Amino acid sequence: MSSEKDMKVDEKLGVVHAPSIDESLESDPNKIIVGSEGVTQGEFDTLRHVSDSFPLAAWLVVIVEFAERWTYYGTANLFNNYIRAPLPRGSTTGAVLPEDRDSGIAGALGKGQTTSFSIRTFNTFFVYVTPWLGAIIADTMWGRYKTIMVFSLICLAGHVILVGSAAPSSIANGDVALALLVVSIVIIAIGAGSIKANVSPMIAEQYTGKFRKTTLKSGEEVIISPTVTVQRVYLWFYAAINFGSCGAISASFIARDHGYWVAWLVPTLIFVLVPGVLWAGRKHYVVTPPRGSILLETMRVIGLALAPAWSANPLTTIRNMKKPGFWDPAKPSHYPSGQVPAKITWDDEFVGEVARTVDACAVFLFLPFFWLCYSQIDGNLSTTAAGMRLDGTPNDLIQNLNPIGIIIMVPFFDFLVYPFLRRRGIDFTPIKRIFAGFLVAGLAMVYASVLQHYINTGSPCDNNEPSACETEWGTPNPADISVWVVAGPYLLVGMSEIFASITSLEYAYTKAPARMKSVVMAFSQFQVALSSAINFALTAANAEKHFVWLYGSFAIVAWVIGIIFYITFRKVDKMEHKLNAIGKGERAGFADEQPANLVTKS
Repeated sequence: MSSEKDMKVDEKLGVVHAPSIDESLESDPNKIIVGSEGVTQGEFDTLRHVSDSFPLAAWLVVIVEFAERWTYYGTANLFNNYIRAPLPRGSTTGAVLPEDRDSGIAGALGKGQTTSFSIRTFNTFFVYVTPWLGAIIADTMWGRYKTIMVFSLICLAGHVILVGSAAPSSIANGDVALALLVVSIVIIAIGAGSIKANVSPMIAEQYTGKFRKTTLKSGEEVIISPTVTVQRVYLWFYAAINFGSCGAISASFIARDHGYWVAWLVPTLIFVLVPGVLWAGRKHYVVTPPRGSILLETMRVIGLALAPAWSANPLTTIRNMKKPGFWDPAKPSHYPSGQVPAKITWDDEFVGEVARTVDACAVFLFLPFFWLCYSQIDGNLSTTAAGMRLDGTPNDLIQNLNPIGIIIMVPFFDFLVYPFLRRRGIDFTPIKRIFAGFLVAGLAMVYASVLQHYINTGSPCDNNEPSACETEWGTPNPADISVWVVAGPYLLVGMSEIFASITSLEYAYTKAPARMKSVVMAFSQFQVALSSAINFALTAANAEKHFVWLYGSFAIVAWVIGIIFYITFRKVDKMEHKLNAIGKGERAGFADEQPANLVTKS
């Protein structure tokens, strides 16, 4: 066992390890990995890692997420036209007359692009703030299962109000329809956000397997890996999200042909599946009970550790936070016996968990700039599509190419790309995947910027607002470019989501301590809210006449931030498998002797 003076404290990573950790592992490949079913270090390093099968309970959670996302996207994807565009001629519901459907656009309130952008951005912001509420309630009071059940009923009530807001009598009084719409957005956001914080960790919790060795039918010996399994779980979980997102395909046609109240009634009825499936599978789920109020204690730990490091100079504060022993003032063991401050009601292990939580959350702080690119497919690109030749295709239908592309690409990456890389020993770690997501998202914005330039120059109206260009008879007069050309940004953003968004869910689950998983997941999703806040500050730039420069600017931001992200976390990236091992077995990463290799800071 190493002595304390021989230990190297890596405060940034929240771990303690002995010198020459890699040499130690290489010198003794026969050590059993703690928490595994007899897998040695040598087998772990040399055998191919493959996924385990999913339990039934995990698939039930997938169905819950599918129904919830169908309902969310089947309503939110219609907000842009509903708010921005006026009622089509002869309509009381937003529906387009049969003879006008070749180029007609469904609409209702006629509030314009800026108002539409503001309300849609508020919706995105609020739905990604409320995960904090669901996370705190689940971790401290109800547990994840009960929290999802209760907030699904709240969300259902919000959808009922949304249907009422689009009734002809409501639309006839535009202020009433707008007020009911905002009320429904708030209620749905409380329900959907609280569900989001808990359904992601709940699905991974259904798998409880360990590292073990097995032999395939081909005779190849492989390692059944929980890490690879969780990666697959989130790939297919995200596929379920996007299968649900495809509900907006039917919603676009229903809104155009039958009006908005019918378009929003259909997903409301589908949402009944959420509490229904939750109740039906109640005996099959691995249910994590609440673990007590830890958020306040977490803040106290951070406060105690930060107090000695604080300086009026921010750079000095940052340097102090990186010094060895940063977390020591928050540990009971730091104080002489009998002199531990009364406010310290936790043990050293809890401080280690807080350190790991902070480390995980640091990775997510870069993601708001990724979500800025994603936010463009949520509305602005729909407006871009409205200035193109529709040929009978609703302009808000095209955005469904994003989930369709993800549905196609998930099995491609799961069955071909990732196994191909693993067979060749290429470790495409979460940090590398998120970095790739930034690069691809930037490429999508370059495509959108160039396309918008050609639409502007090809529009019959010389006003840089092609979506509002009309003939003398009041019908749309678009640029002579097929609307399907706008597919590029949607598909590229979908690929970037597979790299960055799915991986952020995986990273939040694997790096967070067990009793903080919902809170860390909420923090991960909160980055979308921060992105919406940044976007809201750019409201003036989110006008159609500025789209060329807006898209181009987001491309540059994505690439620059992506490079900074990788440079910042490249050292963490090299320790990926060691960090995943923290908290397994008897809190040892790769050895039987607790301090000899890698342990939590306690």
